[in-house]
Amino acid sequence: MSASVVAVFGPTASGKSAAALRVAEAIGGEIVSCDAMQLYQDLPILTNQPAEAELRRVPHHLIGMWPLSHEGSVAEYGELARDAIDAVLGRGKPAVVCGGSGLYLRAALAPFEPPPQPAEGARERLEQLYDEQGAAAAHRLLAQRDARAAAAVHRNDRRRVVRALELAEQGHSLAPAESTLWTSAYRRPTRVFGIELSADTVRERIAARTRSMFENGVVDEVRRAREAGPFSSTAARIHGLQDVSALLDGVIDEEEATRRLDTRTRQYAKRQRAWMRRLPGVHPVSSVKEMLEAAAA
Repeated sequence: MSASVVAVFGPTASGKSAAALRVAEAIGGEIVSCDAMQLYQDLPILTNQPAEAELRRVPHHLIGMWPLSHEGSVAEYGELARDAIDAVLGRGKPAVVCGGSGLYLRAALAPFEPPPQPAEGARERLEQLYDEQGAAAAHRLLAQRDARAAAAVHRNDRRRVVRALELAEQGHSLAPAESTLWTSAYRRPTRVFGIELSADTVRERIAARTRSMFENGVVDEVRRAREAGPFSSTAARIHGLQDVSALLDGVIDEEEATRRLDTRTRQYAKRQRAWMRRLPGVHPVSSVKEMLEAAAA
């Protein structure tokens, strides 16, 4: 194998976790997760964490390590991931980095300086501005302060408009003219594989996974997590939590919760495919066999 680190990226439900497991077994490696939400405890079904049998087959790192009250960040994750990778390599084994969170993949593989955290109270103030004055007014303000970011962010994307305004206040941009985000200057010799499946195949797999979550008890899982205590703002963004919570609150029924989660997951997969197209040096593969052959070369 020509690389000490093998990274497996792809849209949700593309089979990247199974592929990474097979690759790690084949090359004697250990898996380091770069899934932002699998870092959290107590929601293994909702975050699609590896089963106990899979964890026994290959050592996994950075799975289920933070309580749901923990305010995580990509900067904190990056330090943990780089330490985990170095520890695996220090044991004389290759590291297999796997997940679908593009920014976390970037933080794990390369030197990374994350954008600054908002000044105290800035987020709440800008969210209030967005809610009270409206999306159009907030977006106009962004256009005045950072035209490039305004062109890249839709006015109805509340989270990104607020984040862009935060950055603009600190002299930074959500869409800088020159970005070092997409880099192949990895810390260690690395090969990045991107799983490419047809949109129809991914859509079918997402639908099957969503049904499986409800059949396997995701509603009870979320109920227990909500009863245990509050969620941090980062944990509150766990994919699907909003929809299952709406079901538990009696706002929607299970059929609607399933439909919403399926739709959100398909939208997320589309964004992941966009990330993958922009990753430098990515080796596209469509099967585990193809990845195994390339990883062993």
